[in-house]
Amino acid sequence: MITPALYATRIRHVRTEPVANSFEYRSYSWLIDIDDLPRLPALLRPFARFQARDHFDGPAPDLRGRVDGFLDGHGVDLDGGRVIALLSARVLGYVFNPLSLYWCYDSAGALQCVIAEVHNTYGQRHSYLVHTDARGRATTDKKFYVSPFNEVDGRYAMSFPEPGESLTATIVLHREGHAPFTASMRGQRSPATNANVLRAQLRMPLAPLMVSARIRRQAIALWARGLPIMPRPKTIDRQEVHT
Repeated sequence: MITPALYATRIRHVRTEPVANSFEYRSYSWLIDIDDLPRLPALLRPFARFQARDHFDGPAPDLRGRVDGFLDGHGVDLDGGRVIALLSARVLGYVFNPLSLYWCYDSAGALQCVIAEVHNTYGQRHSYLVHTDARGRATTDKKFYVSPFNEVDGRYAMSFPEPGESLTATIVLHREGHAPFTASMRGQRSPATNANVLRAQLRMPLAPLMVSARIRRQAIALWARGLPIMPRPKTIDRQEVHT
């Protein structure tokens, strides 16, 4: 995979129960090699800052150290292999990453695992390490409170094929034979030239802030339709994030 790159994305959320609801919005994501972060001219840097504190926990001052620390805790050693990340950068000091993906390769170039790092709107994060099949698919138990309208139970069916000219990522929540919620992201790749970075800001200004606002607005709309709010569990291992 050639990095850095930008993906102009469309994100879609579909809820089938207890009420049917769907919404879609545009955004963009960066594809980066975490050992070789993008180098932008001074005028563009406020629109694309990559900071380790926005991802994972731990004392490491850089993103590579934090990823390696997380992998070490799960018994994975990449032996210095590449890690390619799909994520949002800070824009004018603000960032919100509902989903960041990390494709983790060993020193021989073989994909060892994928990390799906999920952030909620309460300033918390949780990371799932999955071993995908040849088509990028994996399943894992849901362990993190994301939506106030979904309890922390069920099982996720994830699909994270390695991105190329196009990008597709899907998470489907399964519960008792039903699939009450699906989130998907599709995108088209473009090189991360200075012109394309500027174009992304003009087409989708303050993208991280707008994504957060849209998700909150949808939550208000669902609450107004009478969906009960599920309290956040106190027993979950929460990783606080300060943006």
